[in-house]
Formats: sequence, C-alpha cells, structure tokens
Amino acid sequence: MLSEQTIQIIKQITPAVAANAETITCKFYQRMFSGNPEVKAYFNQAHQQSGQQPAALAGAVCAYFSNIDNLSALGSEVELIAQKHCSLGVKPEHYPIVGKHLLDAIKDVMGDAATEEILTAVSEAYGVLADVCIGREREIYEHLESQTGGWNGRRDFVVDRKVVESEIVTSFYLKPDDGGELPAFLPGQYITVHIDHPTTPTSPRNYSLSDRPGMNHFRLSIKRETAPAAGTPDGLISNHLHDDVNVGDVVALGPPCGEFVIDPASPPQRPVVFLAGGIGVTPLLSMAKSLVATNLTTPLFFLQAARNSSVHALKDEVRGLAEGKTPVVTRVIYDTPLAGDLTSGKCEDVGLINRDYLAKHTPIADAEYYFCGPKPFMLAIETALNELGVDVARQHCEFFGPKQPLVAV
Repeated sequence: MLSEQTIQIIKQITPAVAANAETITCKFYQRMFSGNPEVKAYFNQAHQQSGQQPAALAGAVCAYFSNIDNLSALGSEVELIAQKHCSLGVKPEHYPIVGKHLLDAIKDVMGDAATEEILTAVSEAYGVLADVCIGREREIYEHLESQTGGWNGRRDFVVDRKVVESEIVTSFYLKPDDGGELPAFLPGQYITVHIDHPTTPTSPRNYSLSDRPGMNHFRLSIKRETAPAAGTPDGLISNHLHDDVNVGDVVALGPPCGEFVIDPASPPQRPVVFLAGGIGVTPLLSMAKSLVATNLTTPLFFLQAARNSSVHALKDEVRGLAEGKTPVVTRVIYDTPLAGDLTSGKCEDVGLINRDYLAKHTPIADAEYYFCGPKPFMLAIETALNELGVDVARQHCEFFGPKQPLVAV
C-alpha cells in the first residue's frame, strides 16, 4: 500500500507530469533502449517511430497518477498491460529496468523541480504498480503453461496454408511444428509473431486470431500495411509475411493473450452487435463464429464496413454466420464502392456506419456492442453510441497497437 505522503505528493505533481508526459516518455524510451538495448526485442519499433508507444505510455502514466488514491479504477488497464506483457514474455526482472529509466527521464525533463522527495514518491508508486502487474502476470503465465497444449515464450509453428482473402489481406493457417496440441483460447485474443527480418532486428507483432477456438489450426488474417503518408515506409513485417513467408515455412509465436474477449461458455444474455471496420473484422469474426457454433438463441448482428469489394476480406464467412441456428443479421456497407458493387449484391448499403445507421439496423436499447477498426472508425462508432445513449458498460472495443484515447483532435 502507498503511504499517505506519497499519495499527496503524486496528486500535487500530476498536473506538471501530465503537461510533460509525452516528453518524459520519449526521453524514457531513448534512455532505456540506449542503456538496456536487450529490451528492444519486446517492442514494436514501428510504434516507437510513429510516436504511438510514447503517447500510450504517457496516457497510462497520467491515468495511474490521476487514480493514485483509487487504484481499483485501473483494473482494466492493468489487465491490458498484463496480457500484452505475457504475450511478449516480459519477466519480473524487466520492471527494475523500466523503473530506473523512468525516474531518470523525469529528472531529465523536470530538472530541479524533481526533488528527492518527489522522486522517492514516484519510485514508491511505481513499485506498487509493478507488484500488481507482476502478480497478475504470474497468474496468466501459470494458466498459459498449465492448460493442454499451452506454452509461454515462443513456440515454432509451420505455415500449413496461405489464402488470399482480398487485394490486401492474406490468411495464414498455422500448426505446431512439434505436432503437439493447440491450447484453447478466448475468441478475440491475439498471438504474437516473432520475425527475424533480414534487415531489421526482431520486432514483435500482435495479430488477432480470426477463426474460432477448437479448430486444428490458428489462423491469422493479416493486412498488408502500406505507407500512411509520402516519405514513410510500408509495414515492414506485414509485407514480409505477405511476400516472403510461404507454406512450409516456420514462424515463432507467443501464446494467445488479450482481454478483448467473449467467452462462449458464458455468452451475453442480450443481443450482440459486432461492428467491423476494415481489418478490424478479425477478432469480431472469431467471436461471432464461436457464438454461432454454440447454437446461441440470442440474436447477433454483424455490420461490416469496407472501402469496396476489392479490399473486403472474409466476406463469405461473415455472410455464412446466418446459415446456422443462431438468429444472425449481417450487413455490408461500402464507402467508396466499385461499379456494380451495390447492384451485384456485394454490399447492402453505401456510406458510413453512423448514428442513424446504428439506430436503424441495431437494437440500441439493450444490445452489447463490440467494435474494432481504424481509429477514425472507432471514434465515429463511440461518438454515435454515446449520442444514442448506449451505456459505456455495453461498449467494448479493441485497439490494434498501443491503446489510444478515442477523442477528436
């Protein structure tokens, strides 16, 4: 437990830390990667270059400091961090490294304002958070290793099949190279791909499992990431997987992790709405297929948004959800359709999933909403749901990459 003095000091410095949070976290990563380069293997360097990772850490630090006297409010944040750490193989001995460089970064940025009293309080606060995370991660590691087919760290898988789903998405069907069993996982979870790229040191990538549990394979449906702007690189690992990883090749995977899940054994007792934008379909399709496989009687709604038919992935599987005993409504909406997309039945609508569309096609009053996609899509969905009066407790979303606030900027 934190001392009352530490709580008061953290409260006092929170505004100053918040004002300098991204500067502190950028300095932190610079110092840590320079002083302890061995930890770079646990970080997606593309997120460092884009600034997403420092921004996400800044948000986490501010959230922790702001709730320093109400740590129970951070339960979901701790779970997200713990799941991500276990997917990467982070160990307790890494926490002191982070603590040292975080304190040094605060000293660098805040200068004389970072007194010994303040640094002692921050160190104590970090220690408490570290203990909470380590404890939760120990539980996750024990669960991962104890279940049938489970493992921690890395395990080799062989590419059994490679299926083109659209112009930009390819599915990889993966089976254990050792011929062993696959562990159970919760629909919505991801696995970590470790690639020793020929030109860049290993940089892990998390990809959602796009098929349901209980199959004889893991499936990853991966989008080929292109440069978001002129002068920036294409996605290094996604392009490598598309172009250079083929049937028969072996890749190292981390175990299934993640907190954005549905448990088919305890399904929601109210209608479920899945809202997929682009490649955000992957975790949602795993969830929906899993619920349909149980012959759930609760209605499901699956609304999938894409630019047009050329990039629309996994469309047949989404349509196929309605073929079982579970009552399922599927709709496809394109925002820039190709000629004939609408008349040929490839989509039902043209436009965007917005407030009016949700009000017309989903049971606003009592449904659980699960949504995933690019940040603008998620911002639009959250805004629409809030305007329609959908309680936050009925809204569930997944970020691809470091968690970001869904706010207009």
